Amino acid sequence: MAETTSTNRGNWNSKLGFILAAAGSAVGLGNIWRFPTEVASNGGGAFLLIYLLCCFAIGFPVMVAELSIGRKTNRNPVGAFKALSSNKFYPLIGFWGVLCGVMILSFYTVVAGWTFSYVFEEILFFTGFTEWAALFADVSHGVKNAIFSVIFMGATVSIILGGVSDGIERATKFLMPVLIGILIIMIGYVAFQPGADVGFAKYLKPDFSMISAPLVFSAMGQAFFSLSLGMGALITYGSYLSKKENIPEAAAYVTLADVGIAFLAGLLIMPAMYMAESFGVNIFNDAGELLASTDLIFQVLPALFHSLSSTAGIIFGTSFFLLLSMAALTSTISLLEVPTSYVIDEFNIQRKKAATMIGGGILIVSLIISFDISLINTIDFIFSTVGLPLGGFLICYFLGYVWKVENALEELEQGYLGLQTSLFKTIWPIFIKYIAPLAILYNLLEAIGLITYIQELF
Repeated sequence: MAETTSTNRGNWNSKLGFILAAAGSAVGLGNIWRFPTEVASNGGGAFLLIYLLCCFAIGFPVMVAELSIGRKTNRNPVGAFKALSSNKFYPLIGFWGVLCGVMILSFYTVVAGWTFSYVFEEILFFTGFTEWAALFADVSHGVKNAIFSVIFMGATVSIILGGVSDGIERATKFLMPVLIGILIIMIGYVAFQPGADVGFAKYLKPDFSMISAPLVFSAMGQAFFSLSLGMGALITYGSYLSKKENIPEAAAYVTLADVGIAFLAGLLIMPAMYMAESFGVNIFNDAGELLASTDLIFQVLPALFHSLSSTAGIIFGTSFFLLLSMAALTSTISLLEVPTSYVIDEFNIQRKKAATMIGGGILIVSLIISFDISLINTIDFIFSTVGLPLGGFLICYFLGYVWKVENALEELEQGYLGLQTSLFKTIWPIFIKYIAPLAILYNLLEAIGLITYIQELF
């Protein structure tokens, strides 16, 4: 059991607890508001197939790498690299991951607060308090943003205070099944509504003529981001794993869980969008593209809910934003656990003090962002779009060429008795040394515009 009054790091009570916690870390708002429109805009079922392949060809090998580094060292991302190399440069890889997680959490808390505030917006709208509903729907309202950021950070810190088994594991064992249950119930409702059949067709019907190099790399980028890689979360979660656990098997379950929930989210969002269109809601931007991200979640779908009957609207609307809030919470838990683990390990500080101090520090940044939400795009680009693939690339390089694949395989053999005769032993080193880092590097260069610049030169 985790100790909450000492610096004892704790362990997972069960494999299921770890899988749900790791899947919860991966399942976030991006799975719900970015993934479905990515699929619909890029060939439907064809994109789904390529995304699935990328998750297992790129995401899975990196996930195994992070988990093996964590379990080998039983340390946080910075301490893990210190333990595996005497070179003072490599712990900076771990520190970069911690920093990325901290900065992502600083704006993610604000956005998560929006999802929770919309639960009240739906209730107030359907009970006739439309002016108050408009206030709760105003994502630029600094005071309202600050209040809900405090609420969300408070919920996250309270879970982290419980430690690994009594806090993170217990929370995700509750949150993940409820999240999946709400998704399935809402899919069942939407499936029989007008316009839903068009959404299902856009989402599931493959258009293989749209397959191109940019589409493949887009699917690869989505796979990498959706699996919560490159910021040390899985190194931290891996450090709580028992030596008896089969890491490749556990990583495969986590990958399947993330892909499955992303797929279910698409089965809800795309039919709901075309259902909204059937109710007269505009679902396209000026360029004729499907609306995505915050426009989809905080404009299109609320407009749909408001067009329904009061009973259906309040049930559907509040359920959807509760779903989003739970998805966000499973991610904020892992984002806060990474720097908390770092402070516990490196400075020998008790978990209660570490979680409160780190959570409070990040909340200060969140409050600043609450009053200037334009900062979100800048922080997101630096620490998510650029920061995560950079971290993933450096992790692949470290494992493949510094710690060495042979040592990682020796660690993986604990819990995987048939490793030496498995196909995994042959294939994984190739992916982690060559295929995954090259693919991640391409996406990183594409993100910063260097690929386009080179193409223009030639």
